[in-house]
Amino acid sequence: MGRGRIEIKKIENSTNRQVTYSKRRNGIFKKAHELSVLCDAKVSLIMLSGTKKFHEYTSPSTTTKTIIDQYQATVGADLWNTHYEKMQENLRRLKDINNKLRRDIRQRMGQDLNDLDIKQLCNLQEKMVDALTIIRERKYHVIKTQTDTFRKKVRNLEERHGNLLFDIEAKCEDPKYGIVENAYNNSSTVALVDGVASNLYAFSLQPRHPNLHHGLRLT
Repeated sequence: MGRGRIEIKKIENSTNRQVTYSKRRNGIFKKAHELSVLCDAKVSLIMLSGTKKFHEYTSPSTTTKTIIDQYQATVGADLWNTHYEKMQENLRRLKDINNKLRRDIRQRMGQDLNDLDIKQLCNLQEKMVDALTIIRERKYHVIKTQTDTFRKKVRNLEERHGNLLFDIEAKCEDPKYGIVENAYNNSSTVALVDGVASNLYAFSLQPRHPNLHHGLRLT
């Protein structure tokens, strides 16, 4: 059964379109190579897919530039000159933009103001006032953010401090933990560090050896 004819129109499915492009590109490159070898022709192919992928084929022992130069000489065109002029025009445009930006920066710093009339000076003043307003808003936002972060850290520390105190008080009241008795005045004590209860817990043990003290403290 022979191959059916394919309608020549854009393939809507992107995957099928890319597969077809790859197959037919390889076929065209193969035919170009055969033509170059069989007929001693200089062939150059440039292809750009729908996904912006660049592919090219050039006959052996030659370059794309050589073929383009020969094409220009044959048809009397000057592609490089046209391209160079476009690049020069783009360069001049970029230089003008750069000079305007530099002049604007200098004027915002209070320089190069002699050539400005009253209207231009008023416009410059308005721009600087607007810029100053934006800078102030940003500064206040940064200050507020840093203040909120500091307050959050303080609240976290206060919560941790309260939890530690609550934990110490709970352990002191728990019967399974003994409270160390002061051997001199028979009073219970809780260790404090810089005015804050530390993680020092006291455990009361019954000595089994006559040389052991009445209480043993563990940290």
